[in-house]
Amino acid sequence: MDVLPIATQNFGSHIRQNSYPGRGLVIGRSSAEDAWLQIYFIMGRSQHSRNRRFVVAGSSMRTEPVDVSLVKDPSLIIYNAMLELSGVYLVTNGDQTDTLVETLQAGGTFDDALGTREREPDAPNYTPRISGMLDFNKQPVEIALNILKGNMVNPELTDRFTFRFAEPPPGLGYCITTYQGDGKPLPPFQGEPLLVPCEGSAEEVLDAYWDALDADNRVSLAVKTIPAAGGPGEIIVQNRFS
Repeated sequence: MDVLPIATQNFGSHIRQNSYPGRGLVIGRSSAEDAWLQIYFIMGRSQHSRNRRFVVAGSSMRTEPVDVSLVKDPSLIIYNAMLELSGVYLVTNGDQTDTLVETLQAGGTFDDALGTREREPDAPNYTPRISGMLDFNKQPVEIALNILKGNMVNPELTDRFTFRFAEPPPGLGYCITTYQGDGKPLPPFQGEPLLVPCEGSAEEVLDAYWDALDADNRVSLAVKTIPAAGGPGEIIVQNRFS
């Protein structure tokens, strides 16, 4: 079955034609080399949300403010976005990255870690927390995506969803975002993660996603390449503000 048209349609409707999917992550396979990819992007509508950039340190990545004087509350916008353990590669949209590292190092699981966290407390949006993991210590490689979001009846409560996928073909990946689109309040992502394209080199993937994100709202985007046999990943980034 040729699923590339489905992936292309998902990319068009949810990324290219969507003014505000919010923060998003993708875990997939490169079509240019024998490697895995992790893609992470952030968007912002307010000055506070846009006052960020990605900073790479080796195979890890964090957000930091562009102008420290403009930061009002760093708790939801400044965090480690990509971290590695031995054979484990994490990407998230918040400080649950650190929770995952601490729990996994203590012998716990992906679900154990996220079971201790809630959706973000930014009423009325109650922004979902999204998290992804590649675990090379399991064979086949485990792909896990999780979303913590406000309950549809009472958003002060948290609904929890974890998805585990079989390995996608080269050039395809699984995508989850914080929002379904723009709105007041912002509607959370609905349904299962979407199959999306990851075609070309890491640079070509970065350009494709950056060009597709709404030019007024895009802030930063990163693509991490992880060797198929494991080992440190390499990260390239595009920041709106340097």
